[in-house]
Amino acid sequence: EVQLVESGGGLVQPGGSLRLSCAASGFTFSSRSMSWVRQAPGKGPEWVAGISRSGSSASYADSVKGRFTISRDNAKNTLYLQMNTLKPEDTAVYWCANSAGDRGQGTQVTVSS
Repeated sequence: EVQLVESGGGLVQPGGSLRLSCAASGFTFSSRSMSWVRQAPGKGPEWVAGISRSGSSASYADSVKGRFTISRDNAKNTLYLQMNTLKPEDTAVYWCANSAGDRGQGTQVTVSS
């Protein structure tokens, strides 16, 4: 059974940082490219960032470019999202997804003073 379990969300002040993690199991992690997706209240899902199978290539939505960094540790079957200089508009549920279409339940990120 494929499992993707996110952690690391929470409440942070504007300008702060968080690091999200996504623990993967039930599939060969290193064989799948991975993504982070978010959904803000009242809005549709927004792709945030993606990373290649090896981790050598990454891409970002314009809204997070320069502030967020996606990475992975294939030895630990874990995907990360380092989020810096957070803004209130980054408030959303964040989830990870693999290239097969599996996704986790998500973790809430709230940016507020």
